[in-house]
Amino acid sequence: MKISRRAILKSLAATAFAPALASAQAAGAPIKLALIEGFSGGNANGGEAVYRNLVWAVERVNQRGGVRTRDGLRPLELDRYDSKGQTEEALSALRSAIDGGARIVLQGNSSAVAAALIEAIEKHNERQPDRRVVFLNYAAVDPALTNEKCSFWHFRFDAHADMRMAALMSVLKDDASVKSAYLINPDYSFGQAVEREAKRQLALQRPDVKVVGDELHPLLRIKDFAPYAAKIKASGADAVITGNFSNDLTLLVKAAREAGFEGRFYTFYGNALGAPAAMGDAGIGKVLAVAEWMPNVPAKPSEAFYRAFRRRYPKPADDYVHMRMQLMIEALAQAIGQAGTTDAVPLARALEKADVRFAGWEGRMRAADHQFQQPLVVGVMDRQGTPGVPFDVEGSGYGFRVIRQFAPKQVEMPTSCQMVRPS
Repeated sequence: MKISRRAILKSLAATAFAPALASAQAAGAPIKLALIEGFSGGNANGGEAVYRNLVWAVERVNQRGGVRTRDGLRPLELDRYDSKGQTEEALSALRSAIDGGARIVLQGNSSAVAAALIEAIEKHNERQPDRRVVFLNYAAVDPALTNEKCSFWHFRFDAHADMRMAALMSVLKDDASVKSAYLINPDYSFGQAVEREAKRQLALQRPDVKVVGDELHPLLRIKDFAPYAAKIKASGADAVITGNFSNDLTLLVKAAREAGFEGRFYTFYGNALGAPAAMGDAGIGKVLAVAEWMPNVPAKPSEAFYRAFRRRYPKPADDYVHMRMQLMIEALAQAIGQAGTTDAVPLARALEKADVRFAGWEGRMRAADHQFQQPLVVGVMDRQGTPGVPFDVEGSGYGFRVIRQFAPKQVEMPTSCQMVRPS
């Protein structure tokens, strides 16, 4: 019997994204996932946004009955640990999570924290092979984490900073209005990587663009970005290139608006967490962002996916959805099913082969460095209701129109990883 496209889409919306309110009950003990994230501190809103995304993804897996292991079906259980955005707190949380029975650790909102976790997990897994841990990273994008600092136990599901920058610079390359740029980033490994790659890519793709400012500032500590905005305005820059996020980005764009800066913002994270509302009309046509997916991607499965998320989290303030986190949990469920166990070595070997498709999107894990390969998109801010912007962000009245889409191969980059695998 032939099934219509409409019927397939209806089924997708009704089942694939349904909340697990009446889920099938898996018989086995829950598989503990330890989410180590900053739920207090300067990026608490980012931590809560991650938690919502992962709760929804876990609900979906459990609604299907959980994951299949050699011991039968088992549900996933998401436990949260507050790192307060601090490395020492994160390491303490890691110890608590392992003692509590978790063998799968999730973290992302800090490359510095991720690097410390990788090092700690390497040592732990060597010393206690019967309690080995696998680390899934959804947002820590320092390129070093899948290059010189790569680890068999670590898997990154976000595009790293150089991949994101390549997509942004492919758009800036064709932006004739940009003759000069100001770089401003947080002063730690991620921000330094963004700064370094921005300079390299500008030299390659737009050598005519002059860098008129290059600023590194303390992470999530600046309360008033007016002095920075004044320097940006005074520099005469046509564009700001920034990896800033959370309160740092919101305060920066507010200050730039108030200073009268009229140039463009090329951002990693300008499409959420308050930034569009902070910029307002001043951001229309001027704020660009890169992501693995955006709500206004012109595809029916994508639209069904986004509408389902908004039904699950209807408050405008909760409107921050990531496709990569959904793909990560789908990849984990796939890998557990293939390995038949959560034991770290067979699970990691199965994760190396992860190849997932969901809501019209797809991604695969590259075994050489454990860097997930997936599409990227670049969008530009506009008013909701204009062509290509059916959805806004966080009830702000502004959304992002997708202007470029990149297939995984277009943003894939070589790796220097020398992976050491257990025998």
